[in-house]
Order: sequence, then structure tokens, then C-alpha cells
Amino acid sequence: PTGNSALSQRPPPLRIPRSRPRSRRRGDRRATQHRPFLATWPRPSEPGSGSLAPAERRFGSGERAGPSSLGHAPRPQRPASCSLRTACCARESRALGRPPRPGPSRLHGPRSYWSEEQPLEGGEGTWGRPRQIIVDDDDSKIWSLYDAGPRSIRCPLIFLPPVSGTADVFFRQILALTGWGYRVIALQYPVYWDHLEFCDGFRKLLDHLQLDKVHLFGASLGGFLAQKFAEYTHKSPRVHSLILCNSFSDTSIFNQTWTANSFWLMPAFMLKKIVLGNFSSGPVDPMMADAIDFMVDRLESLGQSELASRLTLNCQNSYVEPHKIRDIPVTIMDVFDQSALSTEAKEEMYKLYPNARRAHLKTGGNFPYLCRSAEVNLYVQIHLLQFHGTKYAAIDPSMVSAEELEVQKGSLGINQEEQ
Repeated sequence: PTGNSALSQRPPPLRIPRSRPRSRRRGDRRATQHRPFLATWPRPSEPGSGSLAPAERRFGSGERAGPSSLGHAPRPQRPASCSLRTACCARESRALGRPPRPGPSRLHGPRSYWSEEQPLEGGEGTWGRPRQIIVDDDDSKIWSLYDAGPRSIRCPLIFLPPVSGTADVFFRQILALTGWGYRVIALQYPVYWDHLEFCDGFRKLLDHLQLDKVHLFGASLGGFLAQKFAEYTHKSPRVHSLILCNSFSDTSIFNQTWTANSFWLMPAFMLKKIVLGNFSSGPVDPMMADAIDFMVDRLESLGQSELASRLTLNCQNSYVEPHKIRDIPVTIMDVFDQSALSTEAKEEMYKLYPNARRAHLKTGGNFPYLCRSAEVNLYVQIHLLQFHGTKYAAIDPSMVSAEELEVQKGSLGINQEEQ
């Protein structure tokens, strides 16, 4: 049309889509796919946004494609972290009307634990997103942590993960111990290439959190770093006690000190292959299989620099000087079945700490805190029991009975008289 007739025409009416919620189709992966543990934790859908979206597993440099990127709902598939045995058991349980077998991929506990609210007495960070803190001059060195429990406790229990782990591998300890009144902090350390650098960064983190003394639970590499930090601060003690789970005191037991300085050159897949070589490959019970699947999933979430730095700390030529930490209460926790540590390494730990308490587990493999969490939590409580009634207690005093408190005060007085 030409002339004024074109101006007189009305524009077509706008079609406003109805705001009816989209129903879950039967083939939609988001409704049917079994998600790993962290997939149920909300996270920001994009940087700087307040909305939350389910977490996705990362594989190397790319991400798994979802229904939104494919344009149609794909057939439900079994995720890589779910073994064929686990999937078959889940189908059988649904067919018989039984609830699914619990494991690391299925969470338990009150709903409030997995809400977006701040845990217990508040603080930064939520259960869905870990609190991130920078204490070094380098902004790329970010500490991630979950802090749960009463903030009035000034001597909490801090968990340090192994090479393949992140802060959330101790979720069973967080759920159980905070329910009993303990303050628990699970850490994920940034990229450090030297033990001294790690100890200095950890000290700055404790200063930032305003924690004078702490109890440390370290698994494998985390236990070795806990010992090195206690040794680093022996003149001005910051560690009140140690719990060493499947840990070691000398890196020479791995016979890789000569390759420690070359890990930063290796690609991510080669580093993951080195770590996976220490995992159990034979037949194991279902709980241990779930724990291994979960740790493999956590290993996939680590980048090349994170893996390379952890392997460097794990294999760098270093050992613990026991005379600097001989006054610290220690509990050594290990397993009798197959693990990455040899019998000689365990015997060396017993010689290094002759007065330490020993917590033996008949089975548990490399990750007893996941597959034998009830026993591990019990041993942790027994270790922390000796500090009840003191200013270094990791539990809320209102959660301790008066009778138990009197017994602890009596035993504390006897120990002081003996010293």
C-alpha cells in the first residue's frame, strides 16, 4: 500500500503467551534423571543473578547438553555416576513399592537443611552455595566452605578433603554433627603449590573467621596438610586436636617425589587417571560402590590446576616433624581392608604418635566418611568428648547434659594433676 492508506492500517494484535506452568513430560530428563548429590543443591543460573537453577555436571572444558539446548526432550539416560547395579536396584525397588536404597546420591535429613535459608544462626553462604572467601593478594585463590552450627562456638571442627574431594564430600558428617549441636566447617582449598604457602593461607583464613583454635579432621592429603599446619603454628598454636583419617606423615611413601614438579604440565585427563589408579577396582559392597561413584563425580568437577596443585602437595618431598606437635591430642582413624595406604605407612603413623587414640574400621576403603559414616561420626564424637565443658568444646553447651559435664570436669581435673 502507498499514500495515506498505509498509515491508516492497524498493526496486528500482539499475542501474549499464557503463563501456564510447563508440565513435566514423561521423557523429560529433568523429571526422570537420577541426579548426583550436588545436583539437588541450588546454584545461581548465571553470574550476578538471584535466581537459582539446578546444578549441572561439568566434564572437562564443556558441559553436558540438556533439553533446553537440544530443542526436544531426550530419552531418560542413566548418568555416568550411576552404575548399572545401582540403576537395576532402583528399578527393582520402585517395582516392589519399596523406598530406594539410601546412598550418597540421595539426601536425608530435615527439609530445612536443603532450603535456601542460612544454616542455624546465619552467616554468609547457604547450603546451596558455599561461602567463598579470598584472603590472599591473588584474587584467584578462593576458599570455599560450608559453615554449619552455632556461631557462638569459637573452636569448631574443620574438615579437609583428600586429593579427589571437595568440601561437600563430608555432607554426612555435616548433617549428623550439626544435628547434635556441633559447629562444623567443611573446606575446599584453592590452588597452592607449596606446603608453606598453604599453611600461610590457612592461617589467614582462620584470622578472617576470627577462630583462635580449631579441631582438624583430615582425610588422606587433608590429614597431611593438617599435620603440617599444626607444625607450622607450633610456636603460637592454632590446632587444638587432630583426627587423621587414612592419612600419612611422609610423602616419600608414594615414590613420586621426582615427578612432583611436573604435574602442572600434564593435561587434566592424565591427572585424573593418576588419581583413579588409587581407587578400588575389585568387587565391593553397595555402599562402598556408591561412595566411589560419588568421589569420581567430584573428581570430574575439579579443573587441571586444582588437580595438579593437589598432586604436587601430595607428592612434594616433605615429612612431619613430630616433636613440634607432640602435645596435641591425636586420633588415628584407618581401615583394615584395601586402601591407597600400605601397611608400612600405617605402622609409621603409629610410631609417630605413640600416645594417639586409634579408631579402627573393619571395612571402609578409601572413603569411610561416606560409606561408613555412622562409625566415623561416632569416633569423631568420642574424640571431641574430652573437650566438653572447656572453652575449646566444639559443641553447644546446651546440648550437653549436666551429668556428662560433671564427668568431663572430673576427668579434666585428674589429667591436670597428672601433668
